[in-house]
Amino acid sequence: MKALKSTIYIAAAGLAVLGIILAKTNPSQGEYEAYAAQRLTKYFQDDVCQKKSKLLEKLLHLNCIQLVNATSPEIRKIITENTKRQNYIFFSVYQSEIKIYYFVPSYTFDTLGILANFYPFKAEKE
Repeated sequence: MKALKSTIYIAAAGLAVLGIILAKTNPSQGEYEAYAAQRLTKYFQDDVCQKKSKLLEKLLHLNCIQLVNATSPEIRKIITENTKRQNYIFFSVYQSEIKIYYFVPSYTFDTLGILANFYPFKAEKE
């Protein structure tokens, strides 16, 4: 009987420690916004600029990557204004609906934030 009681106490203590760790490492809205802005900027640089570079350069007389880098604060602002956070204490779910330019498709991203990391689990092109 004592062994069972000890096991229950140890399991409860372990769950309490796990809960504290999860709660302390639940990423904030600001951390998500920085993460999402960095990922979206990289997407534009690696994907959009490579495919649309000549058209953009002709229209705007600017290098596409330089343009993306210059608009990075605006990208974060768009993410900030179009993201909803569901905070579950131990983890958070973020849903971002992003529409930036008319020539870039809009997207909806669902991301899990847990243990100070982000894990995208759904992306829909609209």
